[in-house]
Amino acid sequence: MPPRIVVIGGGLAGLVAARDVALAHPHAEVLLLEGTDRLGGKLRLESVAGALVDVGAEAMLARRPEGLELVRELGAADELVSPRTTAASIWSRGALHPVPRATLMGVPSSLDGLDGLLTGEEQERLAAEEAWPGGVVDGDVSVGDYIGARLGRAVVDRLIDPLLGGVYAGRADQLSLAATMPAVWAAASTGESLAEVARRSVTPALAADGSARPVFAGIRGGMGRLPELLVAALPDNVIVRTSTLVRGIEQISRAGGVGPLDHPGPATGGAPGAQLRAYRVLAGPTIAAEHIDADAVIVATPARAASRLLAGLAPEAAEALAEIPSASSAVVTMSFPASQMPDLPGSGFLVPAIDGHLVKGATFSGNKWAWTAELDPDAVFVRASIGRVGEEALLQRPDDLLVQQCVAELGEALGASLPAPLDSHVQRWGGGLPQYTVGHLDRMSRVRTSIATVPGLEVAGAAYDGVGIPAVIATGRSAARAVTAYLSLAAKAVAAQ
Repeated sequence: MPPRIVVIGGGLAGLVAARDVALAHPHAEVLLLEGTDRLGGKLRLESVAGALVDVGAEAMLARRPEGLELVRELGAADELVSPRTTAASIWSRGALHPVPRATLMGVPSSLDGLDGLLTGEEQERLAAEEAWPGGVVDGDVSVGDYIGARLGRAVVDRLIDPLLGGVYAGRADQLSLAATMPAVWAAASTGESLAEVARRSVTPALAADGSARPVFAGIRGGMGRLPELLVAALPDNVIVRTSTLVRGIEQISRAGGVGPLDHPGPATGGAPGAQLRAYRVLAGPTIAAEHIDADAVIVATPARAASRLLAGLAPEAAEALAEIPSASSAVVTMSFPASQMPDLPGSGFLVPAIDGHLVKGATFSGNKWAWTAELDPDAVFVRASIGRVGEEALLQRPDDLLVQQCVAELGEALGASLPAPLDSHVQRWGGGLPQYTVGHLDRMSRVRTSIATVPGLEVAGAAYDGVGIPAVIATGRSAARAVTAYLSLAAKAVAAQ
């Protein structure tokens, strides 16, 4: 019988993994199981005032290749777009301050552009950069502890924390320096000046024609189109089932009289002498349980679900994944009457947690994306992000109250009263962002070591090597390559019997 591969999780990583495995094994059956009623994970389009707009991630890093390469593979290269502007602000101390241009994830390379955002005393502290006690770091530390010790607490609170809050919905005092700011971590291990590291990093990447390469990219019509493009490009040997919750995975001996086989070598990660086994996936409700046998399994779910599924197969990996906390957040998208709106500066603004506002960031979508500005000449689309780790109670407020508070805070930041929205949409992402807390890289090493002892089992998703779209794509592709190698090795072993 042809091999069967089960991919658990129909988010971006699962869709990428299913497609890649199916293309590599056109005679295999690839079964993609998603527990909810839709595919795409945190990439989603919803209707606001009659227009489809992103209510999840709206952009991807353009300086990592995986996202752009995938869109081109899917035949949508002409749909790639760059932001019209990336000139953002930080709303702090009662005013909007332009984000200083020459920073590395908020670490300033100079004092230029910091007036008003940092006091004179705070700027003096920044300029008098101090060494880390002992000179160099010999173990992972939090972003807040390290940068606060070297550059002063105000840099953490007013510059670093709002940026990390936007990416991870996390807190600088909890997030891992090694995992979230690798360039700064490299400097921490040598004691190099952070200002010097920031100066080197802000040199713009250049395209072939010598122009500066954009930092971010999107898709005309929204990043929520990426799952749609992927689904349309799935080979015929991929079977997709939504609303199918997977409750367990166990190993079984290979059927058909083949039985356990000696592993011919460590090519798939297992040690010599390990056995190739098949898997049984338990899906559906307890009153109508379904057993699905498979030759290989890719678990592409959030960390907590992956931990439960892996408990009986790779307990060390399950334990490490269970240690990863998550943050809940929400995206509030509003459409305002264009004729009644004040001028909106740049692409939007970020908000430091220390200022105590509900909104942690806002995007002026029409300013940022040309395609959004063209949706309706009489409407202006604005999205507000809310929710950091530990703020789950805020997200339990009713939709209308969240919208009302967002409108009020947007008006406060802009110094003008905003009209009532024409329409709004609140998208909650419960537990949607894994937190790369101190020790994250060590936890991921434990996961990889444990998974490598179980041939034919792989993992993918945002919990492992980055929460951005290109990083998630990379995990899906890596899992697919590993399963492809395993199946090829297994086929040779069976043929040799």
